[in-house]
Amino acid sequence: MSRTLIALLLVVVLVIALRLAVWRGLRLASRLFGKAAVAVDEVRGREDIAGLWARLRSSFPKTTGFLHARVTLRRFTGLPLTLVVIAAVYIAGLLGGLVEELMEAEELVHLDEAIHQGIGAISTDGMVFVFSWITDLGGSAALIAVTLVTTGLLWAHGRAYMVAPLWLTVLGSQLTTLAGKYALARPRPEFAADVAAFTPSFPSGHATSAMAVYGFIACVIARDFATTRQRFEIVYWTAVLIGLIGFSRMLLGVHYASDVAAGFLVGGFWLLVGFAVAEHKRHRQ
Repeated sequence: MSRTLIALLLVVVLVIALRLAVWRGLRLASRLFGKAAVAVDEVRGREDIAGLWARLRSSFPKTTGFLHARVTLRRFTGLPLTLVVIAAVYIAGLLGGLVEELMEAEELVHLDEAIHQGIGAISTDGMVFVFSWITDLGGSAALIAVTLVTTGLLWAHGRAYMVAPLWLTVLGSQLTTLAGKYALARPRPEFAADVAAFTPSFPSGHATSAMAVYGFIACVIARDFATTRQRFEIVYWTAVLIGLIGFSRMLLGVHYASDVAAGFLVGGFWLLVGFAVAEHKRHRQ
């Protein structure tokens, strides 16, 4: 029992230390972004730059109009949507690379096995008990209940336009996960924990669902907060919950590390899709 308490204490310390480091990094990035914005405004205010841009607009009206529409901050379809699309394409590329490594390279398989053995060495009965409870938060029963309750709350609070993006995120992530599981048919690792697991291993359905559902809820809540600190807190602690659910799948021995990583990528991709649709519908309203 003492080993379990020490391990859980280390997890708490790591989470708190990471929170302090991420918050400081976010504040530093915010200051640097502010300075960069001031420098850009100064450059744009120069007569020679303004004249060059005016000549480009007169010579290439369609091209410059398209570029300006993609980087403007005045509407969501400008720079915000551009960044969301870039992030989604990047995540899809990472997922494709992970699948390719799994099918063609032995290094990933060996790394998965080494991580699996290492986590198994620190697994205790107490840790299995605690993380069995945590893993249930990413199970089908819990996430269906959370999605239904969220749907009702969105409808009751006059945010019906977010219901369709929520279900798009949930159903899209689930269908992609099931397609990946049965297309690749990766066997699960051998595990001794008393946890039911019947589908193929790759990607992790718990990791996918947690990222998609809890991530979408965090976006809904955070966008209404007035300060950056409040938004950071809800996003960070939601990320901690999602990370613990993913780690629980590895500690219980029902998934490899690459399964969990792929689940996060699938859930993250559909989270971006749902967020983009929700913001577009909100701005149209």
